[in-house]
Amino acid sequence: MVNLRKMRVEEYPAYCDYFIADYSQEIAQNYGHSIEVATDLAHKDLIRCFPNGLETDEHDLLCIEIDSDNVPTVIGYLWHSIKMSDTSTFIYDFYIADEYRGNGYGKQAISQLETLLVSIGINQIKLRVAYHNQRALALYQEVGFAISGYNMSKKLVG
Repeated sequence: MVNLRKMRVEEYPAYCDYFIADYSQEIAQNYGHSIEVATDLAHKDLIRCFPNGLETDEHDLLCIEIDSDNVPTVIGYLWHSIKMSDTSTFIYDFYIADEYRGNGYGKQAISQLETLLVSIGINQIKLRVAYHNQRALALYQEVGFAISGYNMSKKLVG
C-alpha cells in the first residue's frame, strides 16, 4: 500500500539532487542543450518554484512511501500545484525509483492523489509528458488521462 505525505525539510536536499539530475537530462535530450546548460536551467526552475525551500503555498512536494518490513520507505516523489481558480492541479514531477517500478505503486499514488484532490474540490489533474517517456505516457493513459495537446519545438541554426 502506498502512502502520500508532505516532504520533510531534511528530505528536500535529496529531492533537489534527484530533480536537478533527472530534469537536466530531459532538458538536454528534448531541447538539445549541453548538460551544463541543462543543469543550470533545471536548478533555476527549481529555485523559481521553491525560492524558500519547502516554505511555499503554491506547490506541494509529496513523498511516496511504502511499508517495507514495517519500515516506511520513500520510493518516489510527487510535485504538484493546485490552482483553486479553475479547480485543477498540475503535476510538475512524478517519480518512482527504478527498483520499485512495475509493482503498481505509480497507479496507487495517482489514485491516492485523486482521492485527496476530490476531497478538497479539485476536479482535474494536468501534466506534461516528455515525448520519449513512453512508460509514463502508458501509465497516465492506463489511469484515465487523455492527450489534450502537444508541446513542440524547433531548434534554429544560423
